[in-house]
Amino acid sequence: MNQETKNCQNCKEKFTIEPEDFQFYEKVAVPAPTQCSDCRQQRRYAWRNERVFYRRNCDLCNKSTVTIYSPNKPYKVYCPPCWWSDSWDAFQYGQDFNFSRPFFEQFQELQLKAPRIALLTKNSVNSEYTNHSGDNKNCYLCISTFNSENCLYTTNVWDGAKDSMDCYRIEGKDELLYECIDSQNCYQCQYGMLLKDCTDCLYCYDCRGCSYCFLSVNLRNKQYHILNISYTKEEYFKKLNEYRLGSFAERKRLYDRYLELIKEKALHKFTFIERSNNVSGNMIINSKNSHHIFDATAVEDTKYGIICLDLKDSMDSYHYGFACEIIYESHAVVHGYNILFSHLCYDDSHLAYCDTCHNSENLFGCVSIKKGQYCIFNKQYSEAGYKELKEKIINHMRSTGEYGEFFPVKFSPFGYNETQGQVYMPLSKEEVQKRGWKWENVVPGTFGKETIKSEDIPDDINDVQDSIIDEALTCIECSKNYNIVKPELDLYRRMKVPIPRLCPDCRYLQRITLRLPRQLWHRQCMCNYQVYKNTTKHPHHPEGKCPNEFETSYDPKRKEIVYCEACYQAEVV
Repeated sequence: MNQETKNCQNCKEKFTIEPEDFQFYEKVAVPAPTQCSDCRQQRRYAWRNERVFYRRNCDLCNKSTVTIYSPNKPYKVYCPPCWWSDSWDAFQYGQDFNFSRPFFEQFQELQLKAPRIALLTKNSVNSEYTNHSGDNKNCYLCISTFNSENCLYTTNVWDGAKDSMDCYRIEGKDELLYECIDSQNCYQCQYGMLLKDCTDCLYCYDCRGCSYCFLSVNLRNKQYHILNISYTKEEYFKKLNEYRLGSFAERKRLYDRYLELIKEKALHKFTFIERSNNVSGNMIINSKNSHHIFDATAVEDTKYGIICLDLKDSMDSYHYGFACEIIYESHAVVHGYNILFSHLCYDDSHLAYCDTCHNSENLFGCVSIKKGQYCIFNKQYSEAGYKELKEKIINHMRSTGEYGEFFPVKFSPFGYNETQGQVYMPLSKEEVQKRGWKWENVVPGTFGKETIKSEDIPDDINDVQDSIIDEALTCIECSKNYNIVKPELDLYRRMKVPIPRLCPDCRYLQRITLRLPRQLWHRQCMCNYQVYKNTTKHPHHPEGKCPNEFETSYDPKRKEIVYCEACYQAEVV
């Protein structure tokens, strides 16, 4: 089949469908998409509220619970213990399909009847404020964090971390990390990005196998470096002691210097791809034959995947993995096989158009089913009856133009400003409402209730009293009040980190802005022989500018120095 160009039904821009895309659509028997890849991703973003938490009473036990559904949402919400219990039956909400009405309208009616889980957390201890997470102990306000202990404010921690705070996407066995991004197997590091196998490194970028390095970039297997200059052990610690690391004012100055090093001094490889073959995108490890994928590990034969781990033969999905295969237009799928157009479903096979269904198989249009099979709209059928009715509904959906589309944004349980859509594709309230999407006016947070001013917080962590945990602080960025909890204070003291003046949400957004966007631009390598002709450095090419071109997540408008693979390796390694 030939390449086809279409106009996106959402943004009206042209987009291309490649021949291999059609092969996948034929395999899963779905029509080609009507929206471009960016609009399809925005639609999935709009179904993910991962970090805007509320308090409301469980609609089963009536106890107060933490939830992603604000009290004014019209849904039935159960706390996790009640939702996972046998105290209720999802089949009691079953309904017949009406062929005179659109599918999505009827599906939303089922969503309003069947109870939703307040937060998706499994097998965790003392980790009430965690979401999309499991197997944790003593974790607080952690998102997509697994097998971790004593962690706070972390996001996307796959392999387990310990005693760490304010980190984004750390893999491997990590311990005592603070403000680290896209790092692996590190110990006692702070303000690091693209670190691997590092120990006691502070304010470092793109360093590997390093220990005791400070304000340095692009180092490999080095020790005792400051600003990329080598010191003896004694000299290193003497110079390091000149910095008052417990001081907020000093830390702010160091952070600004750190950003300057990243943007103006460091060499940046055009993309982060490791041990992978025939892939495109960014932040890709151990993958092959996959394109336009981001934050991907062990991914095979996949396209348009974002935050994906251990999966193959999939397209157009978000935040999914852990042994997944044949996933299409879905969000938050774990341990799934042949899952189409579904949301928040774990340990399932052969699902389509399902929401919050677990440990099930052969479901179509179901909500909150546990351990079910051959069900449609929460009603159980014989295998033959299920297959016959399913095909009739699919044909009906084809006639209404619904089949092949993920759930519309207007049916999302959340206001757009509560979701990851507002993080990665922000819109104004007016723009959201013009599209007919929801906007949440009553978001959590208090303002003007502070009991201590930012300027009155002791500059040095050594001067902070235990009473700080009883105070209400004010974020210097958004003016929202926030608190310091006891485990957090203990880690600040242990790490010699001053009390932050930003609230957890603003610290999260600060980390997001440091990472590259999930987009690709066509560029040429910035390495230029003219820069080196009067030095002893090895020229990577005999004349002029490197001719290599590539697809990269570095927008041409950015200031970073971006090299192709060959030039980067020649300089850094």
